Amino acid sequence: MKTYFFHIRDGIDVLLDPDGRQLVDLAAAIAAALIEARSIIGADALLGTIMLEQRIDVEDEVGAIVHSLEFEDAVHLIRAPVPAAAPGESLDLPAAAPIL
Repeated sequence: MKTYFFHIRDGIDVLLDPDGRQLVDLAAAIAAALIEARSIIGADALLGTIMLEQRIDVEDEVGAIVHSLEFEDAVHLIRAPVPAAAPGESLDLPAAAPIL
């Protein structure tokens, strides 16, 4: 198990994660960052304002940033109305952007 720290930045302020989380590997840390970003975005939506200029920087045990996730990359915003599917037909919506 490795310790990863999830710091939230918005270009001005930084919310540092002093404790970190014990996770199996980097892939698990990347998945945790995506879940955390979507959770924050969901909470922000309930308050009426979503700040997409935030990001989560994932640091490893030695302080190196091993992954960075922009909030705007954590969700898809669909501004156009979604067409209704005909009976027995499915909609082909765009897939989520890959998290690198």
